[in-house]
Amino acid sequence: MGFRTVVITNPCKLTYKNDYLIIRGEDVNMIHLSEISTLLIDTTMVSITAYLLCELVKNKIKVVFCDERRNPVSELIPYYGCHNSSKRVMNQILWDDYYKKAVWTAIVRQKIKNQALLLKALGKPEYAKLEGYIEELEFFDVTNREGHAAKVYLNSLFGKDFCREDPNDINAALNYGYAVILSTFNKEIVSKGYLTQLGIRHKNEFNFFNLSCDLMEPFRVLVDHLVYIHQTEYFDSNYKLKLVEILNQPVRLGGRENILMNAIQIYIESVVKAIETKELNQLLLYEFA
Repeated sequence: MGFRTVVITNPCKLTYKNDYLIIRGEDVNMIHLSEISTLLIDTTMVSITAYLLCELVKNKIKVVFCDERRNPVSELIPYYGCHNSSKRVMNQILWDDYYKKAVWTAIVRQKIKNQALLLKALGKPEYAKLEGYIEELEFFDVTNREGHAAKVYLNSLFGKDFCREDPNDINAALNYGYAVILSTFNKEIVSKGYLTQLGIRHKNEFNFFNLSCDLMEPFRVLVDHLVYIHQTEYFDSNYKLKLVEILNQPVRLGGRENILMNAIQIYIESVVKAIETKELNQLLLYEFA
Protein backbone atom coordinates (compact mmCIF):
# COMPACT_ATOMS: atom_id res chain seq x y z
CA MET A 1 0.00 0.00 0.00
CA GLY A 2 1.35 3.42 -0.97
CA PHE A 3 2.03 5.93 1.79
CA ARG A 4 3.33 9.01 -0.03
CA THR A 5 1.41 11.91 -1.53
CA VAL A 6 3.55 13.27 -4.37
CA VAL A 7 2.86 16.88 -5.37
CA ILE A 8 4.18 18.19 -8.69
CA THR A 9 4.45 22.01 -8.66
CA ASN A 10 7.11 22.80 -11.29
CA PRO A 11 7.27 22.26 -15.09
CA CYS A 12 8.48 18.74 -15.86
CA LYS A 13 7.88 15.56 -17.80
CA LEU A 14 6.49 12.50 -16.02
CA THR A 15 7.37 9.08 -17.43
CA TYR A 16 7.51 5.45 -16.35
CA LYS A 17 10.39 2.99 -16.20
CA ASN A 18 10.79 -0.31 -14.35
CA ASP A 19 8.07 0.39 -11.74
CA TYR A 20 9.34 3.91 -11.11
CA LEU A 21 7.78 7.32 -11.65
CA ILE A 22 10.43 9.40 -13.39
CA ILE A 23 10.24 13.17 -12.86
CA ARG A 24 12.34 15.03 -15.42
CA GLY A 25 12.67 18.72 -14.60
CA GLU A 26 15.76 20.70 -13.70
CA ASP A 27 16.85 17.46 -12.04
CA VAL A 28 15.76 13.86 -12.52
CA ASN A 29 13.99 12.17 -9.60
CA MET A 30 12.68 8.62 -9.30
CA ILE A 31 9.96 7.30 -6.96
CA HIS A 32 8.91 3.66 -6.83
CA LEU A 33 5.19 3.30 -7.56
CA SER A 34 4.69 1.07 -4.52
CA GLU A 35 5.42 4.09 -2.31
CA ILE A 36 2.83 6.39 -3.89
CA SER A 37 -0.74 6.71 -2.70
CA THR A 38 -1.70 9.93 -4.48
CA LEU A 39 -0.11 11.95 -7.29
CA LEU A 40 -1.25 15.59 -7.24
CA ILE A 41 -0.30 17.52 -10.37
CA ASP A 42 -0.49 21.11 -9.15
CA THR A 43 0.50 22.82 -12.41
CA THR A 44 -0.63 22.70 -16.03
CA MET A 45 2.98 22.84 -17.24
CA VAL A 46 3.48 19.08 -17.06
CA SER A 47 3.59 16.47 -19.80
CA ILE A 48 2.78 12.90 -18.87
CA THR A 49 2.99 9.69 -20.89
CA ALA A 50 0.01 7.40 -21.48
CA TYR A 51 2.21 4.49 -20.38
CA LEU A 52 2.68 6.10 -16.97
CA LEU A 53 -1.04 6.81 -16.63
CA CYS A 54 -1.84 3.15 -17.32
CA GLU A 55 0.67 1.98 -14.71
CA LEU A 56 -0.67 4.44 -12.15
CA VAL A 57 -4.17 3.06 -12.68
CA LYS A 58 -2.94 -0.55 -12.40
CA ASN A 59 -1.26 0.30 -9.10
CA LYS A 60 -4.44 2.00 -7.80
CA ILE A 61 -2.67 5.35 -7.42
CA LYS A 62 -5.01 8.30 -7.31
CA VAL A 63 -4.06 11.04 -9.80
CA VAL A 64 -5.48 14.53 -9.30
CA PHE A 65 -5.08 17.29 -11.89
CA CYS A 66 -5.24 21.01 -11.12
CA ASP A 67 -6.29 23.83 -13.44
CA GLU A 68 -4.42 27.02 -14.36
CA ARG A 69 -5.34 28.47 -10.95
CA ARG A 70 -3.88 25.39 -9.26
CA ASN A 71 -7.26 24.24 -8.00
CA PRO A 72 -8.19 20.53 -8.25
CA VAL A 73 -10.30 20.11 -11.36
CA SER A 74 -10.34 16.39 -12.23
CA GLU A 75 -8.94 13.00 -11.32
CA LEU A 76 -8.09 9.71 -12.93
CA ILE A 77 -10.45 6.88 -12.01
CA PRO A 78 -10.17 3.29 -13.30
CA TYR A 79 -13.16 1.53 -14.83
CA TYR A 80 -12.68 -1.47 -12.56
CA GLY A 81 -11.47 -1.23 -8.99
CA CYS A 82 -11.18 -4.92 -8.19
CA HIS A 83 -11.65 -8.35 -9.77
CA ASN A 84 -15.33 -8.70 -8.75
CA SER A 85 -16.55 -5.16 -9.34
CA SER A 86 -19.73 -6.36 -11.06
CA LYS A 87 -20.79 -8.36 -8.01
CA ARG A 88 -20.07 -5.49 -5.64
CA VAL A 89 -21.94 -2.98 -7.78
CA MET A 90 -24.97 -5.28 -7.80
CA ASN A 91 -24.74 -5.57 -4.01
CA GLN A 92 -24.50 -1.79 -3.76
CA ILE A 93 -27.63 -1.33 -5.88
CA LEU A 94 -29.49 -3.73 -3.58
CA TRP A 95 -28.35 -2.18 -0.29
CA ASP A 96 -31.27 -2.05 2.15
CA ASP A 97 -32.75 1.45 2.15
CA TYR A 98 -33.35 1.56 5.91
CA TYR A 99 -29.79 0.62 6.80
CA LYS A 100 -28.32 3.01 4.23
CA LYS A 101 -30.28 5.83 5.82
CA ALA A 102 -29.44 4.67 9.34
CA VAL A 103 -25.71 4.68 8.54
CA TRP A 104 -25.97 8.10 6.90
CA THR A 105 -27.80 9.46 9.95
CA ALA A 106 -24.99 8.21 12.19
CA ILE A 107 -22.41 9.80 9.86
CA VAL A 108 -24.14 13.20 9.95
CA ARG A 109 -24.55 13.02 13.72
CA GLN A 110 -20.80 12.46 13.98
CA LYS A 111 -20.14 15.34 11.59
CA ILE A 112 -22.09 17.77 13.78
CA LYS A 113 -20.47 16.30 16.90
CA ASN A 114 -17.01 16.88 15.41
CA GLN A 115 -17.95 20.45 14.55
CA ALA A 116 -19.08 20.97 18.15
CA LEU A 117 -15.87 19.42 19.49
CA LEU A 118 -13.75 21.76 17.39
CA LEU A 119 -15.70 24.84 18.50
CA LYS A 120 -15.40 23.71 22.12
CA ALA A 121 -11.65 23.17 21.75
CA LEU A 122 -11.34 26.70 20.34
CA GLY A 123 -13.35 28.19 23.19
CA LYS A 124 -16.31 29.10 20.96
CA PRO A 125 -19.59 29.17 22.97
CA GLU A 126 -21.60 28.22 19.87
CA TYR A 127 -20.61 24.60 20.46
CA ALA A 128 -23.56 24.30 22.86
CA LYS A 129 -25.97 25.15 20.06
CA LEU A 130 -24.53 22.37 17.90
CA GLU A 131 -24.91 19.94 20.78
CA GLY A 132 -28.58 20.92 20.83
CA TYR A 133 -28.86 20.16 17.11
CA ILE A 134 -27.43 16.70 17.76
CA GLU A 135 -30.21 16.05 20.28
CA GLU A 136 -32.80 17.25 17.75
CA LEU A 137 -31.45 15.16 14.86
CA GLU A 138 -34.11 12.83 13.44
CA PHE A 139 -33.79 9.78 11.21
CA PHE A 140 -32.25 10.78 7.86
CA ASP A 141 -32.19 14.38 9.16
CA VAL A 142 -35.63 15.26 7.81
CA THR A 143 -35.52 18.63 9.66
CA ASN A 144 -32.11 19.56 8.21
CA ARG A 145 -30.22 19.95 11.47
CA GLU A 146 -27.03 19.48 9.42
CA GLY A 147 -27.72 22.67 7.45
CA HIS A 148 -28.54 24.72 10.54
CA ALA A 149 -25.41 23.43 12.30
CA ALA A 150 -23.23 24.30 9.30
CA LYS A 151 -24.33 27.94 9.31
CA VAL A 152 -23.69 28.39 13.04
CA TYR A 153 -20.40 26.51 12.81
CA LEU A 154 -18.90 28.38 9.85
CA ASN A 155 -19.99 31.78 11.17
CA SER A 156 -18.38 30.92 14.49
CA LEU A 157 -15.11 29.96 12.81
CA PHE A 158 -14.83 32.66 10.16
CA GLY A 159 -17.19 35.47 11.19
CA LYS A 160 -20.87 36.28 10.76
CA ASP A 161 -20.28 37.80 7.32
CA PHE A 162 -18.65 34.64 5.99
CA CYS A 163 -20.36 32.97 3.03
CA ARG A 164 -19.23 29.75 1.35
CA GLU A 165 -19.92 31.24 -2.07
CA ASP A 166 -17.60 34.24 -1.70
CA PRO A 167 -14.37 34.23 -3.77
CA ASN A 168 -11.74 34.54 -1.05
CA ASP A 169 -8.69 32.71 0.25
CA ILE A 170 -10.60 31.00 3.07
CA ASN A 171 -13.06 29.39 0.65
CA ALA A 172 -10.27 28.54 -1.78
CA ALA A 173 -8.41 26.74 1.02
CA LEU A 174 -11.55 24.94 2.21
CA ASN A 175 -12.37 23.81 -1.32
CA TYR A 176 -8.82 22.62 -1.92
CA GLY A 177 -8.65 20.67 1.34
CA TYR A 178 -12.08 19.10 0.80
CA ALA A 179 -11.04 18.10 -2.73
CA VAL A 180 -7.94 16.34 -1.40
CA ILE A 181 -10.01 14.31 1.08
CA LEU A 182 -12.77 13.67 -1.48
CA SER A 183 -10.20 12.32 -3.91
CA THR A 184 -8.96 9.86 -1.29
CA PHE A 185 -12.51 8.65 -0.69
CA ASN A 186 -13.04 8.25 -4.44
CA LYS A 187 -9.90 6.18 -4.71
CA GLU A 188 -10.81 3.85 -1.85
CA ILE A 189 -14.44 3.38 -2.91
CA VAL A 190 -13.48 2.55 -6.49
CA SER A 191 -10.63 0.27 -5.39
CA LYS A 192 -13.19 -1.79 -3.45
CA GLY A 193 -15.34 -2.21 -6.56
CA TYR A 194 -18.17 0.18 -5.71
CA LEU A 195 -19.60 3.16 -7.62
CA THR A 196 -19.00 6.66 -6.30
CA GLN A 197 -22.03 7.89 -8.25
CA LEU A 198 -24.57 5.94 -6.16
CA GLY A 199 -25.01 8.10 -3.08
CA ILE A 200 -27.28 7.80 -0.07
CA ARG A 201 -28.34 11.41 0.64
CA HIS A 202 -26.33 13.00 -2.17
CA LYS A 203 -28.18 12.16 -5.40
CA ASN A 204 -27.17 14.94 -7.78
CA GLU A 205 -27.26 13.54 -11.32
CA PHE A 206 -24.29 15.74 -12.27
CA ASN A 207 -22.13 14.64 -9.32
CA PHE A 208 -19.85 11.69 -10.08
CA PHE A 209 -18.95 11.39 -6.40
CA ASN A 210 -22.26 11.28 -4.51
CA LEU A 211 -21.27 8.39 -2.24
CA SER A 212 -17.89 9.94 -1.45
CA CYS A 213 -19.62 13.19 -0.48
CA ASP A 214 -21.90 11.23 1.85
CA LEU A 215 -19.11 9.38 3.59
CA MET A 216 -16.47 12.10 3.97
CA GLU A 217 -18.61 14.41 6.13
CA PRO A 218 -17.07 13.68 9.58
CA PHE A 219 -13.57 14.32 8.21
CA ARG A 220 -14.22 17.83 6.91
CA VAL A 221 -13.43 19.17 10.38
CA LEU A 222 -9.73 18.41 9.81
CA VAL A 223 -9.66 20.86 6.90
CA ASP A 224 -11.77 23.40 8.80
CA HIS A 225 -9.36 23.33 11.74
CA LEU A 226 -6.29 23.85 9.62
CA VAL A 227 -7.90 26.67 7.61
CA TYR A 228 -9.02 28.33 10.84
CA ILE A 229 -5.45 28.29 12.14
CA HIS A 230 -4.04 29.73 8.89
CA GLN A 231 -6.99 31.89 7.83
CA THR A 232 -4.95 35.11 7.77
CA GLU A 233 -2.35 33.61 5.42
CA TYR A 234 -2.25 33.99 1.65
CA PHE A 235 -3.43 30.86 -0.16
CA ASP A 236 -0.20 29.88 -1.90
CA SER A 237 1.69 26.69 -2.72
CA ASN A 238 3.01 26.30 0.84
CA TYR A 239 -0.53 26.56 2.19
CA LYS A 240 -1.65 23.88 -0.28
CA LEU A 241 1.10 21.54 0.88
CA LYS A 242 -0.16 21.90 4.45
CA LEU A 243 -3.61 20.85 3.26
CA VAL A 244 -2.23 17.87 1.33
CA GLU A 245 -0.30 16.81 4.45
CA ILE A 246 -3.64 16.28 6.23
CA LEU A 247 -3.66 12.84 4.58
CA ASN A 248 -0.67 11.91 6.75
CA GLN A 249 -2.17 13.28 9.96
CA PRO A 250 -2.69 10.66 12.68
CA VAL A 251 -6.32 10.07 13.68
CA ARG A 252 -8.05 7.56 15.93
CA LEU A 253 -10.68 5.24 14.53
CA GLY A 254 -12.13 2.24 16.33
CA GLY A 255 -9.71 2.69 19.20
CA ARG A 256 -6.64 2.54 16.98
CA GLU A 257 -4.42 5.26 15.57
CA ASN A 258 -3.78 5.45 11.82
CA ILE A 259 -2.77 8.13 9.41
CA LEU A 260 -5.81 9.63 7.74
CA MET A 261 -5.46 7.93 4.35
CA ASN A 262 -5.39 4.52 6.02
CA ALA A 263 -8.20 5.42 8.44
CA ILE A 264 -10.41 6.32 5.48
CA GLN A 265 -9.91 2.86 4.02
CA ILE A 266 -10.86 1.19 7.33
CA TYR A 267 -13.84 3.52 7.73
CA ILE A 268 -15.23 2.75 4.27
CA GLU A 269 -14.92 -0.98 4.94
CA SER A 270 -16.92 -0.51 8.16
CA VAL A 271 -19.65 1.45 6.33
CA VAL A 272 -20.07 -1.31 3.76
CA LYS A 273 -20.06 -4.00 6.45
CA ALA A 274 -22.65 -2.15 8.56
CA ILE A 275 -25.02 -1.85 5.59
CA GLU A 276 -24.53 -5.31 4.12
CA THR A 277 -24.69 -7.19 7.44
CA LYS A 278 -27.41 -4.88 8.80
CA GLU A 279 -25.39 -4.50 11.99
CA LEU A 280 -24.90 -0.82 12.78
CA ASN A 281 -22.36 -1.60 15.49
CA GLN A 282 -19.91 -2.49 12.71
CA LEU A 283 -19.68 1.20 11.82
CA LEU A 284 -16.45 2.90 12.92
CA LEU A 285 -16.66 6.69 13.11
CA TYR A 286 -13.88 9.28 13.41
CA GLU A 287 -14.17 11.59 16.42
CA PHE A 288 -12.26 14.86 16.38
CA ALA A 289 -9.71 15.23 19.16
